[in-house]
Amino acid sequence: MTRSTARAATADQDLEAYGAMIQIRLFEEELQRQFLKGLVHGTVHLCIGQEAVPVGVCSCLRPTDVVAATYRGHGAALAKGVDVAAYAAELLGRSTGTCAGRAGSMNVIEPDVGLIGSFGIVGGSIAAATGAALTLRHRDGVAVAFFGDGATNQAYIHECLNLAQVLRLPVVFVCENNGYGEYTALEQVTAGDLAGRAAAYGTAVAKVDGNDVALVREAARVAVEQARAGDGPTFLECATYRHLGHSRSDPGAYRPAEEVAKWIARDPIPRLRKSLEESGLEREAQRIEEEERERVSAAFDAAVQAPYPEPGEVSEYA
Repeated sequence: MTRSTARAATADQDLEAYGAMIQIRLFEEELQRQFLKGLVHGTVHLCIGQEAVPVGVCSCLRPTDVVAATYRGHGAALAKGVDVAAYAAELLGRSTGTCAGRAGSMNVIEPDVGLIGSFGIVGGSIAAATGAALTLRHRDGVAVAFFGDGATNQAYIHECLNLAQVLRLPVVFVCENNGYGEYTALEQVTAGDLAGRAAAYGTAVAKVDGNDVALVREAARVAVEQARAGDGPTFLECATYRHLGHSRSDPGAYRPAEEVAKWIARDPIPRLRKSLEESGLEREAQRIEEEERERVSAAFDAAVQAPYPEPGEVSEYA
């Protein structure tokens, strides 16, 4: 590959990443508005501010690879390829949704694109991805578990890390370390180094700035290639931050204002947009943003008009 070809490839990757992150951001902002209108039942957990992690990781995956997401899983679902219109309909509880309106925000599944689940149980994604990897090792596939820093205090993460390392399973454990387990700061409840827990089992570990999609993408590429080659799991710790509270009922007042401001200044989307503009790609970035804005708007417009499921109607995943 020549230097100019490499630069073009990187530019294409960055533009694709920008579109994916913008789509997630716009999707969740509109979801928040629909929630405030009373059209989203239950609660929602937004990943605004964390978009670079799922986008960077999923950009390294094949359609046949699988992802297990958390209850804060909209970013991972969209990055893995869940249809925007079907997802919007699902979160509004409509029959045209991904799971016929039966799953809600925290439990969406779409096997056709490799989303094996979004788990309301803290850390549930870890066990699901490890189990999937038992099969995928025979199919040239890779499983990815997304989870938060709080999930590292669940006991079964150690069982999964141990099993994955002993059997050299093709699984990547992606810790979205946003510094808080629900309403509690990480340092108040968690001792030691998160990645160090995995390293104790001999698992490969990597720590990256989770608000830089290029760094996430490169670390994920190495981890996924290692897994696919049969060289075992990787624990990837991505330092990031959610701009809003834990859920839509949480104003996040327990977080220091200066801390929030510091992290918002490191928002991954403006960071990438600035890089694109410096590379002379401002017009392309603007076009992508406008396209995604239209796509998300149309998706929610269609979802609002779609019917609710009939009482006896059952999703194929039920």
